[in-house]
Parts: sequence; structure tokens; C-alpha cells
Amino acid sequence: MSGAVLLAVLASALMHAAWNVIAKAIPDRLVSSALIGLAYLVAGAIGCVILPVPEPASWPALIASAFLQSLYLLLLTAAYARTDFSVAYPLTRGLAVLGVTVLSLTVLGERLHALQMIGVVLVIGALLALAFLRHPRSTRTGLLLALAVGACVTGYSFVDGVGVRVAGTALGYAAWLFLLQGVAIPLSCLLLARDRRAHLRGIRRHARIGMVGGLLSLAAYTIVVWAQSVAPLALVSALRETGVLMAGIAGMIFFREKPGAVGIVATLVTVGGIVLIRLGM
Repeated sequence: MSGAVLLAVLASALMHAAWNVIAKAIPDRLVSSALIGLAYLVAGAIGCVILPVPEPASWPALIASAFLQSLYLLLLTAAYARTDFSVAYPLTRGLAVLGVTVLSLTVLGERLHALQMIGVVLVIGALLALAFLRHPRSTRTGLLLALAVGACVTGYSFVDGVGVRVAGTALGYAAWLFLLQGVAIPLSCLLLARDRRAHLRGIRRHARIGMVGGLLSLAAYTIVVWAQSVAPLALVSALRETGVLMAGIAGMIFFREKPGAVGIVATLVTVGGIVLIRLGM
């Protein structure tokens, strides 16, 4: 992994945390998901016109990933509606690092330097500590939803890591992925809404901030898809989850959540894991 890829993935992590803050801040989870999906639709359609079409071998992965990511977004906003941001975010991201690392090492046969492996373990442990130790009174429903989100993230991260390598074009792959989600997510939200007129009013009310969140999400994951085409999946997955540091700050500022001693220690451990990952490159 080159320095340029490292910086790009870290920037992606910051953007990922930012759009998750926006998703949490919009009170209606279906409105939040629909607006992010609409941003995907617009940007994906433009990208599909100007970018190369992915190779046929990548289309099964594209379709599977679009399904998993659509489900992920709906479950994520549901989790945010039922538990603290500083619980759901690190738990889902920590589980994703664990899942992708296990799959990349066992299924793809990727190898990591000893320092890199220690760094990945530290990042995983710190993120899970942030989730489980800081908020022991979190609701069971919220935690179960967060676990389901983590499973979805593991699934689509692994599928995309495999698909983009046979697509022949990382950006073209990302464009079609966003276009498929851009159709599926808003339609799913409209069908799930109890009051569709109120749902449409909510979309108009939160359109500006929701579209910003969608564009941040799109940019963040496009970087990840590109990075997965040139770097080991486990490293990309671990580094992108450093957005939890920004998420912790956002939780304090926007949602008045206190990090406590565990949060501070976990943050320092996360930084240490990043350093070890970099030293092993």
C-alpha cells in the first residue's frame, strides 16, 4: 500500500464518519436512506454514461453488492434510531474489519506482515471496546441491528474486493454499483413508509443536507473500491474504520455523548494500530 493510497483511505474514513453523522441527524430513517439513495442515483447515472462498463465477470458481484448495500443502509438508519451513535458506529465498523480480515486471509489467501496483523487486531479491539464498554445500557434491538449491519458491511466489502479486481475499471464498477443502489433504496423506502405523503414531505424538507450526506458516502466508497483494487482488503478495511475517531468527536459535539476513560484509551489504541499498519507496509 503506497502513501497515496493510505492518505486516500484515511480521507475516505473522514467522509464516511461525516455522512453517518448526517444520517443520524435526520430524524426519519427512511427519509435519510432515501436521500442518500437519490444522491447515488444521480451520480451513478452520470458515471455510467462517461465511464467504461465493467467486465461481465464482475456483474454477479455488482448485483450481490448492490443488494447487500441497500439492506445495509436501511438497517443502519434503523440502528441509529434505536441506539447511540457512539455505540452503533464503532460496533458496525469493528465487526466489518474483523469479518473482512478473516475472509481475506482464509478465502483469498492474502498475507499480512506481523506488525500489520497486530495493528489490525488493535483497531478491531479498540472499536469493539468503544461499542461494548462505553454504553452497557444500550438496547438489545439497537445492538442486534448493529450486528446485522456489521454482517452486511463484511459481505459487501468482500464481494466488492473480489468483483472490482475482475471489473477492468474500478470507477466504472463503482458507478454501476451506485446506480443500482440509487434505484433500489428510494423505492424500498417509499414502499416501507407508512405515510407516503409525509415521507415525500420529509424528503423535500431534508433534501439539501441529505444529498450532501449521499455525495459524501458516494465519494468515500468510491475511494475504497479503488483502493481495494490495488491494496490488500484487510488493510483497506482496517484503515477506513479510523473514521470512528471523528465519529467519537462528532458524538460529543452533535449528540452530547461523553467518551469517558474507555473512549480515550480506545482512541489511543486505534491510533497505535494505524501506526503499526503503516510501519509494516
